[in-house]
Amino acid sequence: MKRRFIYGVVVSALAVNLLVGARIYLNSAQAAEKDSAYPSLELFSYAMAKVRKDYVDGHKLTYQDLVYASLKGMLGTLDPHSEFMEPDNYKELQNDTQGAFGGLGIVIAMKDNFITVITPMEDSPGFRAGILSGDRIIKIDGKSTEKMSLQDAVKYLRGEPGTEVKISVLRPSSGNLKDYNLTRAVINIDMVKDINGKKEFPLGENKIGYIRLVQFGEKTNADLEAALKRLKAQNLQALVLDLRWNPGGLLEQAVDVCEKFLPRGSLVVTTEGRNPAQNSVRKAMGRGDTLNNLPMVVLVNLGSASASEIVAGCLQDSKRAIILGEKTFGKGSVQSIIPLAEMPDGVPALRLTTAKYYTPSHKVIHEEGITPDITVPLTEEQERDVLMKHAPGGIQSLDEKERERVLNSHDPQLDRAMDLLKGITLFTQRAPALDKRVAKGGKMAAK
Repeated sequence: MKRRFIYGVVVSALAVNLLVGARIYLNSAQAAEKDSAYPSLELFSYAMAKVRKDYVDGHKLTYQDLVYASLKGMLGTLDPHSEFMEPDNYKELQNDTQGAFGGLGIVIAMKDNFITVITPMEDSPGFRAGILSGDRIIKIDGKSTEKMSLQDAVKYLRGEPGTEVKISVLRPSSGNLKDYNLTRAVINIDMVKDINGKKEFPLGENKIGYIRLVQFGEKTNADLEAALKRLKAQNLQALVLDLRWNPGGLLEQAVDVCEKFLPRGSLVVTTEGRNPAQNSVRKAMGRGDTLNNLPMVVLVNLGSASASEIVAGCLQDSKRAIILGEKTFGKGSVQSIIPLAEMPDGVPALRLTTAKYYTPSHKVIHEEGITPDITVPLTEEQERDVLMKHAPGGIQSLDEKERERVLNSHDPQLDRAMDLLKGITLFTQRAPALDKRVAKGGKMAAK
């Protein structure tokens, strides 16, 4: 009797499992059927045929026009960085990696559905005109940017060096709208500079060094190594690494920069995407911390983006540096370029966001940014003055009264960083003597 009861319970449990399993299978099958591509493709084909047949100017449209427009709309709904590139745009992107181009020297991104300036590049037309990080480009040559893609905005801003372009800029902090008539130029940038905008790297008071990374280009790591070598030869005791207004650049260079300050094997950054092929782990593979754990402060602001945020996030999570300034831009996603089938007018492509960057503690950078350990804001005037000091020939371009004012102005973020490092170095130098006195006092008390 007892055995029959047990058999009955087992059979009932199996029946319940079968029923539940069947229900789950049916639900998943129904869900898959609802999300099937075929009914949606049938709907798309029907809509496209109706447009071609009944639209009042349908005779002017080709199926390729409609497909291209549909792809632009589809990619545009994903995120600000994904887009469909027509063959001309894809070819232009390929050309950008092969040489110099004419432009305004402003790095832009889509933020809150506005074409937004991440940072003006130093010694560029946009920089000299006074354009700041966070400015919104409302018009380009009279065309509204309201429904303009990021790629189209870049296309309109670039052009032959010496040609002119008019842009209308809204500054959210003040609500001011201003028009600029700018002349395009070839943009050439030194990636690593000292406090005077040169490559001499003198030591400051208390043997505190200063290095500014302007961008992460192919030579950034090599130039940084040369700068550190000069500073160490002068008995460097602490370092300010300035990443303000650095729009980023090459991921490999960001990893190489982090390696300069981390033990070998330390985690630098990870990328994670839906496709496992997009997942990666980057670790420091250099010779170890070249500064032997000397105190560091990293300066950041809204103009710090992408590779700059990877460096700041890594050094913050690794407790290797104090991050000071303002919250960074929040551009931490990976865009893959995917060529499509060749069309009569060439090869189109997708620029598709396929992964996001994560700091060593697994904080997401994208749309979040890096929050400094110590927040020190700048006013709009202070920001403009600091940028003017950084610009080659910027001070000389001012009239005498304005030049004197800018020369006497302060950089609160840099001043705070220097004071912080001064305090740390003084304490570090006095700590051994303090330890000896404490130890000596302990021995006397023991007697």
